[in-house]
Amino acid sequence: MEAISLELFLRLLCGLLVGALIGLDRNRHGKAAGMRTLGLVSLGAATAVSMVTLSAHPPDAKSRVLQGLLTGIGFLGVGVIARHGTRDRPQGLTTAAAIWLAAILGAAAGAGYYAVLGLSLGLGLILLLLGGRFEMAMHRRLDRLNGGKQRHAASGDPEDPDASNGPA
Repeated sequence: MEAISLELFLRLLCGLLVGALIGLDRNRHGKAAGMRTLGLVSLGAATAVSMVTLSAHPPDAKSRVLQGLLTGIGFLGVGVIARHGTRDRPQGLTTAAAIWLAAILGAAAGAGYYAVLGLSLGLGLILLLLGGRFEMAMHRRLDRLNGGKQRHAASGDPEDPDASNGPA
């Protein structure tokens, strides 16, 4: 039986926490994939990458694990994307992207890339927290510059009844 090292524990804990933080934002917006789902996605990615980085495996093992991880996580992301409304617009794209980011951050944690993990998490959370408001403000400004109202379904414009209700 393998002894649990402090480094392994730190990698897995960081993987779990980054996914849970991203999922907390998705929970706040009432989306399908939340804190537990994204925490598990990120922890799973951290576990997979830790297994090949902390033990004796061929040099290409990490590459193969990452390729499989990124391919497989796409299926989970597709599960949260749906088409709604009279114009059949896709919804859930932001949540699917958050699942993908959680997997990548979990992989970074599993590989011990803490600087990449912290910077990417910070930037991703800033975008999730402020991006929707910024996007809508920019659309309003562009509408004024164009001299009239245009509809922006992707940003959740309340002027468009078929638009999504905020960021996916």
